[in-house]
Amino acid sequence: MGEPPGRTPGRLDELASRAGKWLGRSAAAPERHTAAVVADRFDRITWRDTYEQSAGLRDVAAELNERYRYTTDLLTDVFLAAYKVGPRLRERAEMDPSRLVNHQVITSLVESLEFAELRRETAGDPYAAAMAVLAQAAALRGMLERSRSAQERAERAKQAQQDAEGAADAVGEALQQAADEADWSNGVGAPAADAVQQAIEAAETADAAARQAAQDAAQALAAAPGIRAAARNAAAKAARAVREEAALMRAWGVGSGELERMPFDQRARLAERLRSGRLARWAELIGRFRQMAGGERARKVENATGELVGVTLGDDLSRVIPSELANLGLPELRAVFAARYAAGELMLYDSQGEQATGQGAIIACVDTSHSMYEAGPGGVTREAWAKACALALLDQARHAGRDFVGVLFSAADKIKVFRFPSGRPAGIARILDFAETFLGGGTSYQAPLTAARELLEEEFNDTARTRGDIVMITDDECGVTEEWMRGWNDAKHQLGFRVFGVAIGAPRAAETGSVLEALCDNLRSIEDLTDVHAAADLFRVI
Repeated sequence: MGEPPGRTPGRLDELASRAGKWLGRSAAAPERHTAAVVADRFDRITWRDTYEQSAGLRDVAAELNERYRYTTDLLTDVFLAAYKVGPRLRERAEMDPSRLVNHQVITSLVESLEFAELRRETAGDPYAAAMAVLAQAAALRGMLERSRSAQERAERAKQAQQDAEGAADAVGEALQQAADEADWSNGVGAPAADAVQQAIEAAETADAAARQAAQDAAQALAAAPGIRAAARNAAAKAARAVREEAALMRAWGVGSGELERMPFDQRARLAERLRSGRLARWAELIGRFRQMAGGERARKVENATGELVGVTLGDDLSRVIPSELANLGLPELRAVFAARYAAGELMLYDSQGEQATGQGAIIACVDTSHSMYEAGPGGVTREAWAKACALALLDQARHAGRDFVGVLFSAADKIKVFRFPSGRPAGIARILDFAETFLGGGTSYQAPLTAARELLEEEFNDTARTRGDIVMITDDECGVTEEWMRGWNDAKHQLGFRVFGVAIGAPRAAETGSVLEALCDNLRSIEDLTDVHAAADLFRVI
């Protein structure tokens, strides 16, 4: 049977040779990835769990997905780049063309010095890495907007690539059809041979179009304005946000170990409360107070009696002057040293000052009357200074294994007591409740001091422990009745507690002969509310 006019039969081996370039082209093509950051299964599980726990991440993804494509993949890359200690990016050629914009954005981020700084705060911490993503959301939106044209061309490049792969597959199908129809001598009829040739020409055309589309996409991406600058700014902003939150947690005494054990949503709620709470703007002051108190604890010598003022006689070997100790180096004088020690006649340094630290509870009575809301020098409110001091006293109690009680007071009928037993975790939520409570109203000394006395009596009855410490922090002067004062002095004698007074910006309260002076064993006046060291001596003797 003859061939139709204009058609040329061919041999199968010749057709296979011409089609060889396209055979298996799609199968041999390199794997194309939709993720720019190389990640293992555990990294992906971390991202999935964090995404599921973070309403903020889901909201950002939903908002971006309304206007742009593949943004969840981009958020994944940004998270993993911040989370992984040493993130590795795929080569550009390995990426699915539709994700080239994502690759460009994440490359710009990772290659910036600002992002290296960010990773110091976020590496290994899923919560901090999620924070970094949220902090960069606006910048990511801007970069995607500036890359719209490049993304459209990348989409066309992807489609052209798929068309080229389909055309290559069609060549193989046409050649297979020709092979099925070949005769015993491998001859192929003209229709089948023509179909193979047409498939080859279509594949060549599609391949050229794909290469041109890829080139156009690359040029558009390179021309996208401001991507690198925006990436640097975004990383710097994220680093600041993460550092500020870390500093906020430290200021409130929340350690890194506690944060790591805290569920994501609880940590997020805590951070929001710390940022927006009553004393949020004074976190730096609170942190400085706690740091100062920690330094004073390190300097404190237990059982020391105070400032050296001369020489006296006694048998306290911890205060023996050097010339007496030198006698121990001479064998003939050792017996003299022993005799003087037995008689209590060794020469000792004499000192005066506070007694040794207490053993009972530390009770901070904090004035929260209306006047405590007033600001002093530097804009610091009296309340902020008082609460910062009280929180440092809480740390002092925890460090010494003592109970702490915060008594907030104002008028006689306004008082609130927060107890922090030494044997139980303080709990940041309870601490915040104490710090943020403000009662308002006038000022009464009797109500809070009566509560403090009753707490120390309760402690004595339960544990026989005495020598508690009461710290009265107020900015006002008010009277007490004679009857109450007699009961107060009796309780003080029985329980052996000490009372420290802090008059904040209240000259009358610190004056000689004032009620506060009569109530306190040790009274100090605070004028500069920016100076945390004005109360340093408290933490050496309490």
